[in-house]
Amino acid sequence: MQENTLFLCIGHLSFFTTPEVRVSRRSSFVSAILFVLVLSSWTFGQEAWRSSRVDSGGGDLVSVHFTSSSTGWIAGDNGFLASTRDGGTTWTRVSLGITEDVNEIYFRNERDGYVVAGRKLFMTSDAGRTWRQITIFDQQEFGRNTPTFLSIRFGDKRRGLAIGSVISPENRVLESLVMRTDDGGSSWQRVLVPYKSELYHLGFSGNRRAWIAGDNGLIIHSRDGGLNWQIQQTGTREPLFAIEFRDSSYGFAVGREGTILRTESGGESWESIKPHFTDTLMRVAFTDDRNGWAVGHNGSVLRTSDHGRTWVREECEFDGHLYGLFTNRRMGWAVGKNGTIVQYTR
Repeated sequence: MQENTLFLCIGHLSFFTTPEVRVSRRSSFVSAILFVLVLSSWTFGQEAWRSSRVDSGGGDLVSVHFTSSSTGWIAGDNGFLASTRDGGTTWTRVSLGITEDVNEIYFRNERDGYVVAGRKLFMTSDAGRTWRQITIFDQQEFGRNTPTFLSIRFGDKRRGLAIGSVISPENRVLESLVMRTDDGGSSWQRVLVPYKSELYHLGFSGNRRAWIAGDNGLIIHSRDGGLNWQIQQTGTREPLFAIEFRDSSYGFAVGREGTILRTESGGESWESIKPHFTDTLMRVAFTDDRNGWAVGHNGSVLRTSDHGRTWVREECEFDGHLYGLFTNRRMGWAVGKNGTIVQYTR
């Protein structure tokens, strides 16, 4: 069990004045009082980001998920998996007995969780006390090629999807890969999709509508729980590393060089948002319909409070890459390079 050394990262504030404006002493006094009040309001209204580091064996952390304010999970390179029961004050390493990189950890409730690590899938039904490996594919179907899974999500307790790509022995992406379950993950069937791009991330709205984001600006959509898929026009060729839907209409996708896409029509049309930041964004998440966050390379933390129409950058002392993000109404967590964890609490 390890404890973490913390330091604070907070946003910054700038006031602009015009030198040509002359004010009386009384006006100056009133202005000073207003300045103090605004500054105090701003100081206590800002989320404070605390950055810490765990011993991840020198690897990066790429995924984080909390099932309550006290219980959470982080995962990353070389099979690293750890949990906390005290809100991140201490972390305890959990062994899966693997060396493959963990690409995602996800819980659909407090007890039922899933880990995808390369070609392997692990499940727990007792809140992570024990993990068991599940056979998700038949190797004979792929010959010398290797299925690799990057993301997993469930629409309800039975229906779920795991996605990624099929990799050649020369480490080339050959085709997109979608696997589907109707029994909570005990058995899986492949859904053939006519795409060749690597698939990075997926999301559900309800148990029937699902979206997948991938390479070359690809977004595909299903209305029947993942049985059939249609491509959506995004207007970009940049890789899209994450996708998030608040409901069947409002959705967001982020990717390389600061790409942010927004839709109010379930993806029938996508709008490109220009945040004037060029750092690659790896994850996006919303705490409610208005407020959302995106994280990415070079310590990028972006925030929106107007349904994703505009984004502002939150400055932070940590300037390494951030890969994973989890938020709810009370707290947010991001994880990244060399075992770094960044947290805020409202």
